Amino acid sequence: MSHMSHCRACLAPDPYGFLPLGDHPPANMFVRAGELAEEQPKFSLDTEVCLQCGLIQVEDQIPADFFRHYLYVPSGASTMHGHFAGLAEAVAAEAGDGLVVDIGCNDGLFLSACNAIGLKTLGVDPAANIAELARERGVEVHVGYFGPDSAAELRRTRGPAQVIVTTNTFNHIGDLHAFMAGVKTLLADDGVFVVEVPRALDLIEKNEFDTVYQEHLSEFSVQSFASMGRICGFEIVDITRLPVHGGSMRVFLQPVGGPRTPKPIVAEMIAEEHAAGLFDAATYDAFAARIAGVRTKLLAMLADLKRQGLSVAGYGAPAKGNTLLNYFGIGPATLDFLVDRNPLKQGLYSPGMKIPVHSTAAIGERKPDVLLVLAWNFFDEIHDQQAEFLTGGGRFLVPLPEPVLVG
Repeated sequence: MSHMSHCRACLAPDPYGFLPLGDHPPANMFVRAGELAEEQPKFSLDTEVCLQCGLIQVEDQIPADFFRHYLYVPSGASTMHGHFAGLAEAVAAEAGDGLVVDIGCNDGLFLSACNAIGLKTLGVDPAANIAELARERGVEVHVGYFGPDSAAELRRTRGPAQVIVTTNTFNHIGDLHAFMAGVKTLLADDGVFVVEVPRALDLIEKNEFDTVYQEHLSEFSVQSFASMGRICGFEIVDITRLPVHGGSMRVFLQPVGGPRTPKPIVAEMIAEEHAAGLFDAATYDAFAARIAGVRTKLLAMLADLKRQGLSVAGYGAPAKGNTLLNYFGIGPATLDFLVDRNPLKQGLYSPGMKIPVHSTAAIGERKPDVLLVLAWNFFDEIHDQQAEFLTGGGRFLVPLPEPVLVG
């Protein structure tokens, strides 16, 4: 098992290794038909935790510029449209007539919601193909990676940002301290930095091991934000609990000495983490044992379905699903195909396992008996959308937190 020398948030030495996931191809490195015979590059997903601050993390091994072309867009999930409209309203309360910058703006879904209520916006994203989708929504995008140099250039050309937002991007960052230095450069002295990420406590309590993949280098605790913030000159002033992505949080940070008074929820959520044993090695050993149990149970259920002569497909081709498929060894001998609403993934094959990805129309056309729900974080939405599949006798196999058949 590979090992990190220090925590990327609080810099404490020797994180504790607890889940050796092995080597995986990048979770969004989908395969074209002509590339099926080629070997994909693989990188370690051996997972560690800092027992000082509770940051769950893997090594940063993806080469520079790897995400200039990207396949994930949030627009495919109806849930995210309403979610980002709510975030836009929360940001408006902080922004006034100041600039709102979204780092990792993706296809512009959030900033288009900000534009709709009259906010002044700018997106930053390294993926040129996705930036074009944002521009089609009327969102201005600076194409490039964010860091101290690009922050200085943006401040020189656009002035300070009153609000900097990053949603499910901060967990992609290898050098958090350089990123925070960029935020400090671009942010107004009385501004606020708003981060949305999945929460480490939810990952542990709900067996969400597949939230770890090479882009998701870190899964944050509140304590990890507080510890990193102290080093980087920031303090947490508020947190909103969020249901999306299996349990997330919206963290508001300001430069130390800013105008906001920290709210009681900050200390409350850190206390929750201590009470749950988030800083104890035994908690993570127990988690690893539960994931081994999930693997055994899910593979047995899939084998039983196949013995009955039933056809099984996968719903969703999300990055998290590829962690699960590769770690559990579930390939095309078990899943006939995957479906995904994202047209950028359709017609391709999943990384590692190389299962074909089709549009959701394939469910009606090929009529699988069971759908393994890889996009389990949107299961309520999927369940509602697939009423015809259920009416026809179809069943869902939801793998986490424990495998269960729903129908």
